[in-house]
Amino acid sequence: MVVQGQVVACTAAARAEGVRRGQRIRDAQRRCPELVVRERDTDAEGRMFERVADAVAALAPKVEVVRPGMCAVPAKGAARFYGGEESLRLLVQDAVVEAGYDCGSGIADGLFAAELAARTELGGLVVPAGESASFLAPYPLSVLDRPELADLLNRLGVRNLGGFAGLPSGHVAGRFGADGALAQRLARGEEPRPLAPAHAAVDLSVRQEFDPPAAQAEQVVFTAKRLAGELHEGLAAGGLTCVRLNVEVGFADGHVLQRLWRHDGLLSTLAVAERVRWQLSAWRSDRPKAGVDADGIELDDGDEAGAAVWGGVVWLELTPEQLVPDQGRQQAIWGQTSVTERVARAADRIQALLGHRGITRPVLTGGRGPGEQVTRVPVGDLLPGGIPDGPWPGRIPAPAPSVVLPTRVPVNVTDATGAPVVVSARCTVSAPPSMIAVNGRPVSAVTSWTGPWPAIERWWDHEHSRRRARFQVVTADGCAYLLAVEDGLWHVEATYD
Repeated sequence: MVVQGQVVACTAAARAEGVRRGQRIRDAQRRCPELVVRERDTDAEGRMFERVADAVAALAPKVEVVRPGMCAVPAKGAARFYGGEESLRLLVQDAVVEAGYDCGSGIADGLFAAELAARTELGGLVVPAGESASFLAPYPLSVLDRPELADLLNRLGVRNLGGFAGLPSGHVAGRFGADGALAQRLARGEEPRPLAPAHAAVDLSVRQEFDPPAAQAEQVVFTAKRLAGELHEGLAAGGLTCVRLNVEVGFADGHVLQRLWRHDGLLSTLAVAERVRWQLSAWRSDRPKAGVDADGIELDDGDEAGAAVWGGVVWLELTPEQLVPDQGRQQAIWGQTSVTERVARAADRIQALLGHRGITRPVLTGGRGPGEQVTRVPVGDLLPGGIPDGPWPGRIPAPAPSVVLPTRVPVNVTDATGAPVVVSARCTVSAPPSMIAVNGRPVSAVTSWTGPWPAIERWWDHEHSRRRARFQVVTADGCAYLLAVEDGLWHVEATYD
């Protein structure tokens, strides 16, 4: 599955062909030509993964949903009950497979090592206590999911997690900052943060009773958003933030739906509401019909937010399970604008109906091409830091194109003799562009052009290096294009008005 042109999730078969999270679609398709690309649907992932979490919860308590696709359980007590860690690992794996999903399971001292243990070719393994560091040492730096840090360490001669873990901690923190220090803790097999979380002096859980019971999931979702806001206010008063949240939903028939959600950072109010919707949607899929209305018409309990909740919800409770000191967030200062309360409420309403990514805002980022200079961030999420200064060799000068095409549109570029125009390794143009034909359309004469702007990326990495050249072209019919040539093939990257 992809988001903004990058792979965010892939199957075991795709991983066997070399596809990894964080790759661009083009790089992934180069490794696996038969790759099937789909846009990510977080709501569908959350609903489907609830069945996996239920299967695991039948064997071990305190199931933590790290993200749709991965969950974790404390193995110490469950391993004693089932006769050993290997027995527990096999039982969990078999339970998920019987639920209809391919699964790998691993056991280690920390979550990071356990995840890699679950991804081994044998379907998982048990890393003995105290040996996580030696288990992680041969792994490449790419498993840290920090491409910039991995590239820099590679250029400094550090090739794997073992080499990174052996660097002095003080020097790593001073050179790479807090995120680099956290990455080194993972490489050493340690927890991302010290195992002494702060404990609240008072009960910080928030609860809402529904009288009469809430008959629509949308009511529960909006209440969850409000309760999450109250929870965050209570945590902020104590200088804390929650990285593991327990969500419990009580129904009129006495059934209680409980789930632990884990997040390495602040779960926003929108993210909490989204997870409550996942719980309700997954639970409703296995329940009988909601009954009939006053006119005798059968009600449907479909998966969309707002559908009928079978039996009705009588209470909702949010409890912070793991608290850590809050590192703080930068607030707006003079001269900066913020979203008004009315716009924020409207955005919340749309996101409740369409999902967390249902409404986004463009944010300027660094890059050479126009499609790389804007990132879409869901409203309510923290914005990335300032725009990187660069430099960006080969960056297209102003004015910016008006439309950046979501997919590549092929184009034929020929010179006055009808021969294809090529660009050499030294960025020398074989002949001035004379005619272009965009995606099989009639040929248009080129009245003016400028370029090339060469862009050579990752030249130190032979496997992932890219070489492109961009041109600005104006045709006789009044159209203006931003063209790019890569591997001898031309395509339209953007258009100008």
